[in-house]
Amino acid sequence: MKPATTLQTRSDLNLSPHRKSRWAMLKQQKYLFLMMLPGLIWAIVFAYTPMVGLYMSFVNYQPTLGGFWSTLFNSEFVGLEWFRYFFNNGDFWIVMRNTLASTLITLLFSFPMPILIAIAINEIKNVKFKKTVQTASYLPYFISWVIAANIIVTLLSSDGAINGILKFLHITDESVLFLQNGKYFWWIVALGNTWKDMGYSSIMYLAAISSINQELYEAAKVDGANRFKQIRYITLPHLKPTIVILLILALGGILNAGFDQHFLLGNDLTRDYSDVLSTYSFRYGIQNGMFSYAAAVGMFSSVVAFIIVVIVNYTAKKLNGQSLF
Repeated sequence: MKPATTLQTRSDLNLSPHRKSRWAMLKQQKYLFLMMLPGLIWAIVFAYTPMVGLYMSFVNYQPTLGGFWSTLFNSEFVGLEWFRYFFNNGDFWIVMRNTLASTLITLLFSFPMPILIAIAINEIKNVKFKKTVQTASYLPYFISWVIAANIIVTLLSSDGAINGILKFLHITDESVLFLQNGKYFWWIVALGNTWKDMGYSSIMYLAAISSINQELYEAAKVDGANRFKQIRYITLPHLKPTIVILLILALGGILNAGFDQHFLLGNDLTRDYSDVLSTYSFRYGIQNGMFSYAAAVGMFSSVVAFIIVVIVNYTAKKLNGQSLF
């Protein structure tokens, strides 16, 4: 009977965490929870506590000399009035058109480019040149949009480099006023976003590529597969889970066209194309003092983004068996 008792004791020790009590699991993994504690505190303080301010969307908030919280909760409750005002406002369709057009065009360029850059960098065999290319592709990400916008404005000015190239190639005889013509604005922002973020975004794809078993490539070479076939049949299939997750996150931010680039590159001549949800809420909330209205616009954007993430995640899970949650 003793050997049976010993076996029973060992099986008890090997029970999965799901079958143990919560307290036992917490005690066993206490150091992991302690490591998680700073991040949890940060999320509560900076991500969840400010969500109380969403109540501003349902009241007619006007700042006074009193405290913020007392003024907020003593303001007149108006329910969904600010949301109705936003939907019935003639600006709604213009702002939504600009936001969706800008984000979708940006997604068209900025999503595949990091994948292509990661694959191209991975194919570089010279280590020094590979590191140089990586560093050069990362640099624009660390430039603030204030500097990046000035670079773009300088390049696209009437006497800038872009107009100089167009004239040199005899594509046009007169300078093109890119930043004064609204029809160019969405494309300028899309290309600017792509240039700025593509190198840094490729890091996740490079990490995924580095985890691929190199024996697969060696076996493919033995079978006579060239580099393009290796990319098609080995690299891209292994990148698929990463691509799906990042696509879900990208589609979740479809109403977040970006404040900095639209505010810095836009002007009165292109407002019909440059005014997106973030700049619209800033103009009404900060400049015009309609804080509750701006809060309602921001809440609308967040709720729609959440719904999109859930729908896209569910669709990806059904089609590919891969999802964010």
